[in-house]
Amino acid sequence: MAFYIDGKLLPEGVSFYDANGTQYPSNWLNQSTEEQKAAIGITWVADPTPIDTRFYWDTNRPKALEDVTETVDGKEYVTKGLKTTFKAQVKDAANKLLANTDWYVIRKAERNVDIPTDIADKRSAIVTEANRLDSEIGLVDTVEGLIDILNNQNWGA
Repeated sequence: MAFYIDGKLLPEGVSFYDANGTQYPSNWLNQSTEEQKAAIGITWVADPTPIDTRFYWDTNRPKALEDVTETVDGKEYVTKGLKTTFKAQVKDAANKLLANTDWYVIRKAERNVDIPTDIADKRSAIVTEANRLDSEIGLVDTVEGLIDILNNQNWGA
């Protein structure tokens, strides 16, 4: 949040002039009342809500959901869309969650030692959630829908 006068930012701790040319000392903003500030045209403006740059370029422009292919000077360039990006993140998250118990699977394959039920259930739940997220992300058609999907992940870990 910040103080403004005549549309110009007033940094705290710095002297300033009002529209009539009256100079105010550097401590005036901190010592004056709201009524005194309003009387000379000072307004208090709340900071804008920050945008989530994972999903938006700015407040009015969401990033593309789908990959975008452009040709420049005869060469194709692909900018990955949000769906591709977040599908990769889901796959990475699942792999990291499974990594701690991969040795059970290797042990089963190499020596035929059973995987404990709780470990098998945990791994199954992770794979199920990854598949659900991948499918829902693939079907989503709005950035807001994608955000909702991502906010409702349930890895059970």
